[in-house]
Amino acid sequence: MKLKHKRSPCSIAGTLDFLGDKWTLILIRDLLGGKKRYNEFLASPEKIPTNILASRLKMMEEAGIVNKQRYSAHLRRFEYILTERGRDLWPVLQEIARWGKKHIDDTWDGPDWFWAGDKEKLKN
Repeated sequence: MKLKHKRSPCSIAGTLDFLGDKWTLILIRDLLGGKKRYNEFLASPEKIPTNILASRLKMMEEAGIVNKQRYSAHLRRFEYILTERGRDLWPVLQEIARWGKKHIDDTWDGPDWFWAGDKEKLKN
Protein backbone atom coordinates (compact mmCIF):
# COMPACT_ATOMS: atom_id res chain seq x y z
CA MET A 1 0.00 0.00 0.00
CA LYS A 2 1.43 3.37 -0.99
CA LEU A 3 0.57 6.15 1.47
CA LYS A 4 -0.03 9.66 0.16
CA HIS A 5 1.43 11.24 3.27
CA LYS A 6 4.11 9.46 5.27
CA ARG A 7 6.13 11.11 8.05
CA SER A 8 9.06 8.72 7.95
CA PRO A 9 10.12 5.24 6.78
CA CYS A 10 9.34 3.85 10.27
CA SER A 11 6.74 1.06 9.97
CA ILE A 12 5.00 2.18 13.20
CA ALA A 13 4.73 5.77 11.96
CA GLY A 14 3.52 4.58 8.55
CA THR A 15 0.85 2.37 10.10
CA LEU A 16 -0.30 5.21 12.33
CA ASP A 17 -0.37 7.57 9.35
CA PHE A 18 -3.04 5.28 7.91
CA LEU A 19 -4.80 3.83 10.97
CA GLY A 20 -4.11 6.51 13.57
CA ASP A 21 -7.30 8.55 13.38
CA LYS A 22 -10.08 7.84 15.86
CA TRP A 23 -12.47 6.24 13.34
CA THR A 24 -10.67 3.81 11.03
CA LEU A 25 -10.11 1.01 13.56
CA ILE A 26 -13.69 1.40 14.84
CA LEU A 27 -14.95 0.83 11.29
CA ILE A 28 -12.68 -2.19 10.92
CA ARG A 29 -14.03 -3.52 14.24
CA ASP A 30 -17.56 -3.10 12.90
CA LEU A 31 -16.67 -4.80 9.61
CA LEU A 32 -15.12 -7.70 11.52
CA GLY A 33 -18.38 -7.91 13.49
CA GLY A 34 -20.46 -8.26 10.33
CA LYS A 35 -21.57 -4.71 9.56
CA LYS A 36 -21.45 -3.98 5.84
CA ARG A 37 -23.78 -1.10 5.08
CA TYR A 38 -23.60 2.64 5.66
CA ASN A 39 -26.58 2.77 8.04
CA GLU A 40 -25.15 -0.12 10.07
CA PHE A 41 -21.95 1.86 10.66
CA LEU A 42 -23.99 4.91 11.65
CA ALA A 43 -25.80 2.82 14.29
CA SER A 44 -22.58 2.10 16.22
CA PRO A 45 -22.43 3.62 19.72
CA GLU A 46 -19.52 5.91 18.78
CA LYS A 47 -21.83 7.93 16.44
CA ILE A 48 -19.46 8.60 13.54
CA PRO A 49 -20.48 11.73 11.59
CA THR A 50 -21.72 10.97 8.06
CA ASN A 51 -19.07 13.07 6.31
CA ILE A 52 -16.27 11.29 8.17
CA LEU A 53 -17.85 7.88 7.54
CA ALA A 54 -17.97 8.53 3.79
CA SER A 55 -14.38 9.79 3.80
CA ARG A 56 -13.02 6.83 5.79
CA LEU A 57 -14.84 4.23 3.69
CA LYS A 58 -13.45 5.82 0.52
CA MET A 59 -9.93 5.91 2.00
CA MET A 60 -10.21 2.26 3.10
CA GLU A 61 -11.41 1.25 -0.36
CA GLU A 62 -8.54 3.10 -2.05
CA ALA A 63 -6.07 1.42 0.32
CA GLY A 64 -7.40 -2.07 -0.40
CA ILE A 65 -8.82 -2.59 3.11
CA VAL A 66 -12.40 -2.99 1.86
CA ASN A 67 -14.15 -3.79 -1.39
CA LYS A 68 -17.26 -1.77 -2.22
CA GLN A 69 -20.07 -3.81 -3.79
CA ARG A 70 -23.49 -2.79 -5.00
CA TYR A 71 -26.24 -4.72 -3.20
CA SER A 72 -29.33 -3.23 -4.80
CA ALA A 73 -29.99 -3.03 -8.53
CA HIS A 74 -32.71 -0.40 -8.04
CA LEU A 75 -30.80 2.04 -5.89
CA ARG A 76 -27.22 3.12 -5.56
CA ARG A 77 -26.72 1.10 -2.40
CA PHE A 78 -23.38 -0.38 -1.50
CA GLU A 79 -21.92 -2.66 1.10
CA TYR A 80 -18.34 -2.88 2.21
CA ILE A 81 -16.46 -6.15 2.60
CA LEU A 82 -13.07 -6.54 4.26
CA THR A 83 -10.28 -7.73 2.01
CA GLU A 84 -7.51 -10.01 3.21
CA ARG A 85 -5.49 -6.88 3.99
CA GLY A 86 -8.37 -5.67 6.17
CA ARG A 87 -8.85 -9.04 7.88
CA ASP A 88 -5.13 -9.06 8.72
CA LEU A 89 -5.86 -6.21 11.16
CA TRP A 90 -7.90 -8.49 13.43
CA PRO A 91 -4.98 -9.49 15.70
CA VAL A 92 -3.95 -5.83 15.87
CA LEU A 93 -7.39 -4.92 17.19
CA GLN A 94 -7.28 -7.83 19.63
CA GLU A 95 -3.99 -6.58 21.09
CA ILE A 96 -5.30 -3.02 21.36
CA ALA A 97 -8.39 -4.38 23.14
CA ARG A 98 -6.24 -6.44 25.53
CA TRP A 99 -4.18 -3.38 26.40
CA GLY A 100 -7.30 -1.25 26.87
CA LYS A 101 -8.98 -3.86 29.07
CA LYS A 102 -5.89 -4.05 31.26
CA HIS A 103 -5.18 -0.33 31.56
CA ILE A 104 -8.45 1.59 31.03
CA ASP A 105 -11.21 1.37 33.63
CA ASP A 106 -14.75 0.32 32.66
CA THR A 107 -13.99 -1.17 29.25
CA TRP A 108 -15.82 -4.24 27.98
CA ASP A 109 -14.41 -7.68 27.20
CA GLY A 110 -15.93 -7.84 23.75
CA PRO A 111 -17.96 -10.64 22.20
CA ASP A 112 -16.67 -14.21 21.93
CA TRP A 113 -16.34 -14.05 18.11
CA PHE A 114 -13.86 -11.18 18.48
CA TRP A 115 -11.46 -13.31 20.50
CA ALA A 116 -11.88 -16.46 18.38
CA GLY A 117 -9.72 -15.01 15.63
CA ASP A 118 -11.03 -17.23 12.82
CA LYS A 119 -10.40 -15.03 9.76
CA GLU A 120 -11.78 -17.73 7.45
CA LYS A 121 -15.27 -17.07 8.82
CA LEU A 122 -14.98 -13.46 7.67
CA LYS A 123 -14.57 -14.27 3.98
CA ASN A 124 -17.77 -13.23 2.25
